[in-house]
Amino acid sequence: MAVATQTLEEVCINSIRFLAIDAVEKAKSGHPGLPMGAAPMAFVLWDRFMRYNPKNPTWFNRDRFVLSAGHGSMLQYALLYLTGFDSVSIEDIKQFRQWESRTPGHPENFMTAGVEVTTGPLGQGIANGVGLAIAEAHLAAKFNKPDAKIVDHYTYVILGDGCNMEGVSGEACSYAGHLGLGKLIALYDDNHISIDGSTDIAFTEDVSKRFEAYGWHVLHVQDGNTDLEGIAKAIEEAKSVTDKPSFIKVTTTIGYGSPNKANTAGVHGAALGADEVKLTRENLGWEHEPFVVPEDALKHWRKAIERGADYEAEWNKTYDTYKGKYAEEAAEFERYISGKLPDGWDKVLPTYTPEDKAVATRKHSETCLNKLAPVLPELIGGSADLTHSNLTEIKGFGDFQKGQYQNRNIHFGVREHGMGAICNGISLHRSGLIPYGATFLIFTDYMRAAIRLSALSHGGVIWVMTHDSIGQGEDGPTHQPIETLASLRAIPQLTVIRPADGNETSGAYKVAIEKAKQHAPTLLAFTRQNVPNLAGTSIEGVTKGGYTVVDSEGTPELILIGTGSELSLCVTAAEKLTSEGKKVRVVSLPSWELFEAQDAAYKESILPKAVTKRLSVEAGSSLGWHKYVGTEGDTVSIDRFGASAPGGVCLEKFGFSVDNVLAKAKQLLG
Repeated sequence: MAVATQTLEEVCINSIRFLAIDAVEKAKSGHPGLPMGAAPMAFVLWDRFMRYNPKNPTWFNRDRFVLSAGHGSMLQYALLYLTGFDSVSIEDIKQFRQWESRTPGHPENFMTAGVEVTTGPLGQGIANGVGLAIAEAHLAAKFNKPDAKIVDHYTYVILGDGCNMEGVSGEACSYAGHLGLGKLIALYDDNHISIDGSTDIAFTEDVSKRFEAYGWHVLHVQDGNTDLEGIAKAIEEAKSVTDKPSFIKVTTTIGYGSPNKANTAGVHGAALGADEVKLTRENLGWEHEPFVVPEDALKHWRKAIERGADYEAEWNKTYDTYKGKYAEEAAEFERYISGKLPDGWDKVLPTYTPEDKAVATRKHSETCLNKLAPVLPELIGGSADLTHSNLTEIKGFGDFQKGQYQNRNIHFGVREHGMGAICNGISLHRSGLIPYGATFLIFTDYMRAAIRLSALSHGGVIWVMTHDSIGQGEDGPTHQPIETLASLRAIPQLTVIRPADGNETSGAYKVAIEKAKQHAPTLLAFTRQNVPNLAGTSIEGVTKGGYTVVDSEGTPELILIGTGSELSLCVTAAEKLTSEGKKVRVVSLPSWELFEAQDAAYKESILPKAVTKRLSVEAGSSLGWHKYVGTEGDTVSIDRFGASAPGGVCLEKFGFSVDNVLAKAKQLLG
């Protein structure tokens, strides 16, 4: 192909391809095939349709773009550089996949402005896109007026065969179809290649028919390599369908332009190699040195800067009109997107005394949610088909359904993994919404990837988990978490809180709400069984992660450390030991992460190093507890699977009784 025969649009498209080829070649690592094949659809989308401002990546009403097939990250970095985002320079492109670069191996929203969500684990991105679209729909229903639409943008996703194979995408896309999210448009890079080779070795279903069954509007562009007008027409038609999400199957050639590696697995996840790069340059008529973009192409791409400024200026005028007519709504909208909490919001959190009725902490959680909902209108969420077990309905605020997007109770269905990724998307919309998602604690195993990504990508999600131990009872070991808390505590940047009673539950929500606004996730673990309200527990104590609930006169001989429902066992055991003349301190340790964040002096004041006789009591794995009990301490824990029996029987049989705590304590005391 001679250079003279190329249109300016073809040069722009090849700019994407060769930035990807050159970056992967320099790094000797990466995935050039997807950017080479998907470049035409990306060009049409970013050049003709998407509304964004490269000089203000966080402009509120921008269209959101998600590269769900995150291994093809050079596609996104090329787009950001070409359109003029300051976050990606040509030097950043040259540093692809290098230490602390702004062009890491997979798109990371916390590293690169212009990247909305962190993708890489396949299927997560399209599911995040569903969450982004839910956020847009909810805010539009809440704030828009007939004469002033201040929330009016699309979510565009490019996904691949791998995303469509992963189950999380099916969960989320099924739900998106149910909700009729008309401003969600997915472009499927249908290139028939995955790491193992042609997808027909494992993936032969009719994906379009599957999405039709989900309730999506489905289109097909048969030549995604060269038919730019066909791509544009499909996106235009997708935008015209407002009552369904749209799925555009775009058939492409992976590694388009490579004479020997196009349409093979060899171009999926490895550099082309110097010889093939040379041949590809010749084949596509690209006579430029590595990392060089022709001036006319760059000038065309950079028109996005002027367009973006105009888009934002136009929106600002709309918003000024809105603010003049609807001052109260505008003030609330501004509070949302600023990330601020209302003054005194936490005053609604209830407190308790020992005289108050013993109930399960999941019931205290329900009370907190319903106290918070009226003062925090940004609180939105629900359960994976367990609303009346998790007790997560916020009463009086309706069900979020198609055509009822102003409502706040989301029914995710039996879709734990999809729920997790959707909640991340709602949070990463960065509009101030506080999403919560709920299921049984054991089923975090079904959504661990999403929980991990909420921590990695700074998603302010509240994970509400109930039935937190063998106290769950008759459902047996399949439903009884043993190692679960330990594994969740191992996730960096995730705060895990296991409250003991009503006061600690209120404290847990105080922490979780504040962390959500700081773009950090919190996981709350609640009981099914009733627990007493204890003297000495407090909201403030929970915020420090660990604190003294019962103290001795003088230096303690023994420290009992409890969490959740087991704290009451420690308190009762301490009373008996004290009556026998022993000096015993009881420490509540609802959150290891919060406790570790305290200064050394505070931690020493709670768990003095001189007191080596310590006993932890938690109805779960002993893993990790030796950090707190030391070599001379012990644990009341469980390191085997549970059993099917009434919850109280399970707890008794596994040693979670006052008598067993006393026996272990006396052994330590000699």
